[in-house]
Amino acid sequence: MRTVLVSGGVISGIGKGIIASSAGLLLKTTGLRVTAIKIDPYLNIDAGTLGPLEHGECFVLADGGECDLDLGNYERYLGIQLTNESNITTGKIYNLVLQRERKGDFLGKTVQVVPHITDAIQDHIERVSKIPVDDSGLPPDVCIIELGGTVGDIESMPFIEALVQYRHKVGKDNFFCINVTYVPVIHGEEKTKPTQHAIKQVRSAGLTPDLIACRCEHKIEEATLQKIARSCQVDYEQVMTVWDMETIYQVPLILNEQGLLDVLTRGLRLDKLELAPSMVQKGASLWELWKDTVVPKQHLEPINIVLVGKYTALDDSYLSVRKSLEHAAMRCNRKLNLVSVDSEHLEDSTQKSDPTKYHKAWNAICEAQGMVVPGGFGSRGVEGMIRAAQWARERKIPYIGLCLGMQVAVIEAARNLCGLTDATSEEFDANAEHDVIIFMPEGSKEQLGGTMRLGTRATHFEAGSEWSKLRALYKGAPVAHERHRHRYEVNPDYVEQLEAAGLNFIGKDDTGRRMEVVERKDHPYFVGLQAHPEYTSRVLQPAPSLLGFVAASAGCLDKIIDDLRHHKTPEDGVNGVTHF
Repeated sequence: MRTVLVSGGVISGIGKGIIASSAGLLLKTTGLRVTAIKIDPYLNIDAGTLGPLEHGECFVLADGGECDLDLGNYERYLGIQLTNESNITTGKIYNLVLQRERKGDFLGKTVQVVPHITDAIQDHIERVSKIPVDDSGLPPDVCIIELGGTVGDIESMPFIEALVQYRHKVGKDNFFCINVTYVPVIHGEEKTKPTQHAIKQVRSAGLTPDLIACRCEHKIEEATLQKIARSCQVDYEQVMTVWDMETIYQVPLILNEQGLLDVLTRGLRLDKLELAPSMVQKGASLWELWKDTVVPKQHLEPINIVLVGKYTALDDSYLSVRKSLEHAAMRCNRKLNLVSVDSEHLEDSTQKSDPTKYHKAWNAICEAQGMVVPGGFGSRGVEGMIRAAQWARERKIPYIGLCLGMQVAVIEAARNLCGLTDATSEEFDANAEHDVIIFMPEGSKEQLGGTMRLGTRATHFEAGSEWSKLRALYKGAPVAHERHRHRYEVNPDYVEQLEAAGLNFIGKDDTGRRMEVVERKDHPYFVGLQAHPEYTSRVLQPAPSLLGFVAASAGCLDKIIDDLRHHKTPEDGVNGVTHF
């Protein structure tokens, strides 16, 4: 097993996850099987209870694991399916070791950070890195490990010590270290001192960088790169620049131009590996398709999409939704113009307190060609979402509601079409007369972590739903599989009344009582899913429901459906992960 470690210095949040994903993609284009692990040094067991405005979205894996959003980047770039164990946290490791201590596994020894915590980290990496992540069913050849935060953080120290030991254990020819630093520009001058100090700190921790990836807003001058190479005692080809691009999916292209694949091949002796010709050909096809997909075509027609949510202050709160819309726009040959609207700004209270925000928000709604309402928790901003859903329904604007977005569409219909003016969700009013959205029977209101309906679930399309645009996007399949993350659902007692008002619940769970999908016949595209299809969207394989939404907004839905029906999709035969 070859290992590529991506760590960071200077500051966090500079794109380690994108660089790690890009390195993995380049390795995969050679025919190698690649997996990934993210290390988060926080004490939480997982990301399930972290607030989206503090940490970004919580990404959900197929097995129900709630994890860091970078695992979403790995799956999107590499077309793989990771597991809950692919995200290591301090809480997970300490919990594991303490459980073993309680069982008496250490035979009376004093349990310490070294060696017990560091050994547990290494054992976890060694075991998880061998889990197959694609349709080959074979163990990966290379594991990309991203260490969150920055080297020098006190909470990272046990992980750094474990990785230093792991490097010695597997041998230097099987371990490659990429350190990502930030090069600030002050008064027009590129400053290298922060990078020099960061590399010095990395070395003092025992991790010798094999490559320095310098992040900057623009391409760094050659003289600056040469200075960094001299000051950090590395060869010039071991210093590369990652600058801001039109899309993050072009980062693999600029790293490839700078010779990252050649450096990785030499450092890990990848030329010694014997690869099946079929895998080499598959990798080459992947690279050609990737380049053709992510390089924007010139003079693309823009498409205006509005995202109505409650966590819009931080773009990463809806990262997977944003990326899935990008994937769909690229497939439709459109330039995505995504405008975020705080749903609170659509409410009358905002009109009274801040009319400027109110009118700006509604102006964005009026100019939109399509509307997406994503998931969320709590009552804040929900009334604004309901008003937005009503606008899209009445004016025939393409609409897609994800999780909470489906629920607000149901509440809107109950109020305005069924005459249930006080209809709401049990989440917002436990004593409501018409609770058209209720708490799941098997849920827990006391234990919050890991108790939602999580992971990949089957949705069965109803007989007689052949008219459905959404079902056509799933190639007419009787069953679709998408990932879930929710505590509330449509109240079955109101389904008959809602269907009489024009809401068609065309997809249900295995029992037939849980409403999974709703769609309107009398609308260009009005779809709600209790699932989160954005989690399974890929660069080369957009999520069917979101692809249909963008296509409807762009006026090319019929063509997209026809292409899917006749298997005219560019990723056929390349990507091993499928939604269908």
